[in-house]
Amino acid sequence: MSNSNFHQFEAETLQGKKLSMSDFKGKTIMVVNTASKCGLTPQYEGLEKLYQQYKDQGLEILGFPCNQFGGQEPGSADDIEEFCSVNYGVSFTMFSKVDVNGSNAHPIFKYLKKALPGTLTNAIKWNFTKFLIDAEGNPIKRFAPTTEPSKMEADIKAALAS
Repeated sequence: MSNSNFHQFEAETLQGKKLSMSDFKGKTIMVVNTASKCGLTPQYEGLEKLYQQYKDQGLEILGFPCNQFGGQEPGSADDIEEFCSVNYGVSFTMFSKVDVNGSNAHPIFKYLKKALPGTLTNAIKWNFTKFLIDAEGNPIKRFAPTTEPSKMEADIKAALAS
């Protein structure tokens, strides 16, 4: 893959606006594939808590809804936005629904899976797989779907400090 840095990509927000990842240069980023009807959906609460705690120090959380795992994100962009806001008070950036695996996988996820391979396979195994990216746009750590946001805090603090 010719792309060598996270900042080279772009994605569309839930509101339909194209956003360049270069807008996040100098920020520590957590990319998460999300879903509204998953057993792990309550992680939105922990992710928002981390965002509120560390956004002023340079943390950005980027949520990418995905319907590839058990059809657990069936809603429209408006449905997803309302669900996240009403149920979890999500204020971090949420993007339009994407595929994270397969030939139609969003380029960001193709890049992240290559940069930070998973256990046994590079494929994303489920909703709420998380990728930590440093301020220069280098992927530095991949977290399993079941890793609670609070368990990532030490890694986030270390990335913010570097």
